[in-house]
Amino acid sequence: MRRAWTGPVLLLIAGAGAATGPIVQGRPGTGAVLSVVFVLLAGLTSPLVFPRSVGALEARRRSAADGRPVVFWRPGCTYCLRLRLRLGRRARRLHWVDIWRDEAGAEAVREVNDGNETVPTLLVAGRAYTNPDPAWVREQVSSTR
Repeated sequence: MRRAWTGPVLLLIAGAGAATGPIVQGRPGTGAVLSVVFVLLAGLTSPLVFPRSVGALEARRRSAADGRPVVFWRPGCTYCLRLRLRLGRRARRLHWVDIWRDEAGAEAVREVNDGNETVPTLLVAGRAYTNPDPAWVREQVSSTR
């Protein structure tokens, strides 16, 4: 759990440090803008942007029952963020597994990626796809209602 929040917390600390200089120099507007930018970056890289994660075993069980894809992801991954943002509200239709919180999920990703924890990795109908095109993923989600 701590590892998932390390990046966002470091961004908040860096933002506070970056904003302090302009504020001390009498430029509070610049300091405020820097603060907002760093808070947004921290929010985008945090687990809060993604739908609630479930365990890998539960995600596979749910996927077998409803046919929806499973997404293995981790906080701070820009490709995961790109996928999440491009999916929009459709992202809630997928089963999300945070590999930093679920060892079985991390193991599943390593099995299909030659021992690497490359994310996002999708599991669609029992077949794994590493870093797929978000448009293709939208099609997969649309076909599984």
